Amino acid sequence: MRVLVTGAAGFLGSHLCDRLIAEGHQVIGMDNFITGRPENLAHLEGEKDFSFIEHDVSEFINLPGSKLDAVMHFASPASPNPNSPYGYVNLPIQTMKAGGLGTLNSLGVARAYGARFLLASTSEIYGDPQVHPQPESYWGHVNPIGVRSVYDEAKRFAEALTLAYHRFHGIDTRIVRIFNTYGPRMRLDDGRAVPNFLNQALTGQPLTVYGNGSQTRSFCYVDDLIEGIYRLLLSDEHRPVNIGNPSEITILELAQIINSLLENPSEVVFLPDKRGEGDPERRRPDISRAKEVLGWQPTVDLQEGLTRTLPYFQAYKQTP
Repeated sequence: MRVLVTGAAGFLGSHLCDRLIAEGHQVIGMDNFITGRPENLAHLEGEKDFSFIEHDVSEFINLPGSKLDAVMHFASPASPNPNSPYGYVNLPIQTMKAGGLGTLNSLGVARAYGARFLLASTSEIYGDPQVHPQPESYWGHVNPIGVRSVYDEAKRFAEALTLAYHRFHGIDTRIVRIFNTYGPRMRLDDGRAVPNFLNQALTGQPLTVYGNGSQTRSFCYVDDLIEGIYRLLLSDEHRPVNIGNPSEITILELAQIINSLLENPSEVVFLPDKRGEGDPERRRPDISRAKEVLGWQPTVDLQEGLTRTLPYFQAYKQTP
């Protein structure tokens, strides 16, 4: 296939490009580098099956060539870190545009070429869930005007727009709801638990846990996630599908695992809970649909995934 990947220079987008090329497909990567990084794609320079277009997907997309088989829309700021210039809290308009106009323009390309379309959505559409674990049938518990809403509502709108194009225009669409994912090429200042803890442990700092650390997450290694997404692309499933690891642990347990793995002599330090409004207390995917329609479930456990991730963070660790 010939595939357009928006957000190709991001953490997930770059891994997706790698997988598609490894499967023998031709990839057109697109990114405007607001949060994506050229170094994530540097290893693809000179690759005959990869080309790149620097472009903002909130503007009209014009592609060369007369053939396109799939559009995979991954362009969006995704970090919740309010202290990072790359976080969606500090890029609110760009985030809404990526989810709104970016989805509209990407769907327009799919319609023009008769290509299948896959939207990268998120577990954030469930908000701070009142149902646990979260199945795709759950409508969510989201504050539509909170600081996190620029990301949550952009993705919820993108899902609605994708299904509208499917129902009205007959576009062959898919929606993946991505749960917490980690691995090489994450930004060290991403603001999420895994990069925070890894960077602190690698530099001998105490691991900072906000509150008592009882809040939970379910961490999926990036290779597992990409496998699920690739299977979804090749499937005939139009309904949203959760892709994530259902093994739920507390943030405190994660900190202890990372300290033990890196033999960090510093302890865990508890700080006042500064999590933002709408930051979920618990997060765990129900992956029954992924098992049923894709034959997918994660195979990399947390210990192995962290071990695979370490070399990247060791190379780019930030000293205090």
